[in-house]
Amino acid sequence: MPMPSSDRAPVLVVAEQRAGDLNPVTWETIAAAQAVGGAVSVAVAGTGIAGAAAEIAAADVAEVLVLEDPALESYTPDGYIAVLASLVEQERPGLVLFPHTYQTRDYAPALANRLGGVLIPDCVGAEARDGGLVLLRPMFQGKFVAEVAPAGPGPHCISFQIGAWRADAAARGGTAATRTVPVSVDGSTIRQRPEAPFQEAKQAVDLTQAERIVAVGRGIKGQEHLPVVQELARSLGAELAASRPICDSGWLPMDRQIGSSGQTVSPKLYVALGISGAIQHLVGMKGSRTIVAVNKDADAPIFEVADYGIVGDLFEVVPALVAALGE
Repeated sequence: MPMPSSDRAPVLVVAEQRAGDLNPVTWETIAAAQAVGGAVSVAVAGTGIAGAAAEIAAADVAEVLVLEDPALESYTPDGYIAVLASLVEQERPGLVLFPHTYQTRDYAPALANRLGGVLIPDCVGAEARDGGLVLLRPMFQGKFVAEVAPAGPGPHCISFQIGAWRADAAARGGTAATRTVPVSVDGSTIRQRPEAPFQEAKQAVDLTQAERIVAVGRGIKGQEHLPVVQELARSLGAELAASRPICDSGWLPMDRQIGSSGQTVSPKLYVALGISGAIQHLVGMKGSRTIVAVNKDADAPIFEVADYGIVGDLFEVVPALVAALGE
């Protein structure tokens, strides 16, 4: 629900990019900012970011702010804190919004502290109430949702959980002005020295960017049965993922884990096979647009969040689905 117009404070969204490519979760944060209301500006920092800035300019926002400096070629918390703190002090937004990514978790708390405030992280909603803003934030691994009202003068720093807003909910079709904000970063003040990525990183999967995911749980019974679900994933053009017990057993690598101690995802399609639906798993995937669950237990909690449910043995259901997709 947008804030009443008289109470709207300027909103700054901090975009995330890597090597000039915009992280799609930025669009989710833009959608959240538009829902909160107020004049929305989007800041993007780095080098070689003209393409990312042009992409953002297609959103229905007031302005795109470009912060470019050679010291920002590789992400470092010190570099980002320096330029973003300076920007916030110049622009004086009431709210600073971020996608709740690993990068945000690295630097945003220190940025909020530099600005004299705190970070309200991992929010899943925001609504206007009593002339102010109330944020919804899961607690105790999603068992409760706390209502948090920012108090005192801004800026208030807030990060939104991936999947809390849909990227396609962001209003587009705009022609926002792009403004280059002069920045100068003293490289000697940056304490971190980024290293080249590990070779394994090329094989790692970022499930947050997947449009389709097939996830498997205890119902698979043994590692030797994984090819059954891998075939379905291939048929759907989906990424393969798992609940924590599968990864803890070493049947799939940890970067395939979804849940409170793994990745949080919001694909267009999420197929849960043999997953009962413990709260720790649900908090990582309940933002999916369409959820299909297959489980032998008709009372499995996964069916409470599923859009489509099949009560049956995955070893019978999955081959039938693969056959149907092949026709």
